[in-house]
Amino acid sequence: MGQGVRTAMPLLVAEDMDLDWSKVKVLQAPADPKNYGNVGFGGAMITGASRTTRGYYEVLRIAGHQAREVMRFNAAKRWAVPISEVSTEPHFAVHASSKRRLSYGEIAAFAEVPADFPKSTREQLKPASQFRLIGKNTPRIDIPEKVLGKANYGIDVSLPGMVYASILRAPVQGEKPERIDDTEAKKIAGVKAVVPLPYGVAVVAETYWVALKARNALKVEWSQTAKARTYSSEAVLAEYRARSARLEDTGVEHVKVGDPEAAFKVAHKVIEAQFTSQHVAHACMEPMNCTAQVTGDRIEIWAPSQSPSFSMGAAGRLGFPPEKTTVNLTLLGGGFGRRTEQDYTVDAVLVAKALPGVPVKVLWTREDDIRSDKYRPMVVQHLTAAMDEKGKVTGLRHRMVSESINARLLPPAFERGGGRDPSVCDGAEAITYGVPNRILNYLREQRGVDVGFWRAVGPGYTKFAIESMMDELALAAKQDEVTFRLNQLSAEPKAMDVIKAVANMAGWTKRRPAGRALGIAYSDAWEAHVAQIAEVSVDRKTGRIRVHDVWCAVDPGIALQPHNIAVQMESSIMYGLSALLGEKVILEKGVPQASNFHDYPLLRMNEAPRVHVKVLPSGGKPSGIGEVGLPPIAPAVASAVFKLTGKRLRDLPFDPAILTV
Repeated sequence: MGQGVRTAMPLLVAEDMDLDWSKVKVLQAPADPKNYGNVGFGGAMITGASRTTRGYYEVLRIAGHQAREVMRFNAAKRWAVPISEVSTEPHFAVHASSKRRLSYGEIAAFAEVPADFPKSTREQLKPASQFRLIGKNTPRIDIPEKVLGKANYGIDVSLPGMVYASILRAPVQGEKPERIDDTEAKKIAGVKAVVPLPYGVAVVAETYWVALKARNALKVEWSQTAKARTYSSEAVLAEYRARSARLEDTGVEHVKVGDPEAAFKVAHKVIEAQFTSQHVAHACMEPMNCTAQVTGDRIEIWAPSQSPSFSMGAAGRLGFPPEKTTVNLTLLGGGFGRRTEQDYTVDAVLVAKALPGVPVKVLWTREDDIRSDKYRPMVVQHLTAAMDEKGKVTGLRHRMVSESINARLLPPAFERGGGRDPSVCDGAEAITYGVPNRILNYLREQRGVDVGFWRAVGPGYTKFAIESMMDELALAAKQDEVTFRLNQLSAEPKAMDVIKAVANMAGWTKRRPAGRALGIAYSDAWEAHVAQIAEVSVDRKTGRIRVHDVWCAVDPGIALQPHNIAVQMESSIMYGLSALLGEKVILEKGVPQASNFHDYPLLRMNEAPRVHVKVLPSGGKPSGIGEVGLPPIAPAVASAVFKLTGKRLRDLPFDPAILTV
């Protein structure tokens, strides 16, 4: 996905194998979950949820250590010396007393796998003081080919005899074509076939542009019976708001710690607020696409997928078991959770089945991509917090109303969890703030609109609500926002360190230029500690928010590549900032109203702030990184806006209309 793991993961093997990095060649692993699966995903091959480094870190280092032991074993056998006398240097086995050396390449020519294969453990791995590669800014291996335009993405796949397919989808999720008039489409030169699908109609042609032209000539009558036909965003949001406030509706109790109700009864102050977040699209720069070819009873797939396991699963559901399926992974031009979905893979498999022997590339338009996305769920959160006379938060009631992600994508896990959705509620289940009494309730909705993983998933909106509430509590306690957070986090030194660091970076106590203010927020998502400060101004005539600078301090545990961590923070901040400043998809009777970048505006270069990142590795184990920079940006900006305008922004995206005077 471009987040640096094609360099960082091989580095882990190289570190404990004692390799010379200049001699390392990195190849893409085949779709083989048995051998290459991520323990962080139960053995499936998936990248997402900030689990790549966390899932593979120890596994790959142990593999590297085992390979080093095999080299030592074979060198010792060749030299007829005890293995304890054999050490290693980058790419060499060394016998110090006799000054003999064998390169790993030389050893490989005669090496045998020991009958008693090394059983390496974490205790045998290199200590951090001996790292040569981990913690250094080794250049990423993928950058040169990307800069030179040589990198191959899914959209670049080209095969002999390949044809193209464009798919007309139902305007509302869950509907089917009932009558297809393809008369005009088939008149267009170059059209090969029109293929009815359970959810639409595919047109196959010699070129993409012909396929698209013919698709647009189709006349289709749709079933118009989908549940989503009743879904209009404004009305649904109002119903969610009302439900979140009905305390007798307890939904599913996700978490309960202490006695929250007792804490509210004796509280010095009680603060209550409601927060909303609209649907947002992933808006990946490379639209969804997939290529497939059926040969006999086998299928081969070329996919820009976040999960070869899911791609194989999609093919399996359509009649091709794993042993009959080959998945070739390509680079992908933006994932953000979208490419864990397999609708584009299903497209290619179904059309390829209809044209056996012919490679078919399915390519979505930008409009397809936005209108048929699996949006971040619309969520309403109702928070009530209790505080004692010293300004300590003593109780928190957190209620969340939303469609479920896991009920659709991971139904067995959803059922085993008793209707809990850890993806939707992530970031609210466990919080670093030491609140002794708290409860989290999930109130599931089922409105017929598919929702999915979107960069930062739950913490993207749960941290917005929690951190915004912390700001309101700080005001009620008559404390500075930094001081207030430090007081709440007195038992969490890593959290305190990043907050102190970012306050120093931004000059928190220094006077700002006229018309500007600072806001701060903190996140503990995916085991990373991240604090951000945003410097903001507001045009009171238009309500336009401008973010000038963002300072970010991050403790990733172990920093595999500090510079890469910094650029991932920049990426997440920009992605989150784009969303909070205006991204939303409104549905009217189930039909998405956005279609392309003219009505789904993304952050432009001239709107981007300067971003300053400080990486503060504390050791231990690595945290997630690819998503953790996003959660603090919205509450940090909202905090600064309140200082400038006196207006609390509790809805994502922010509405400039309420900031005008």
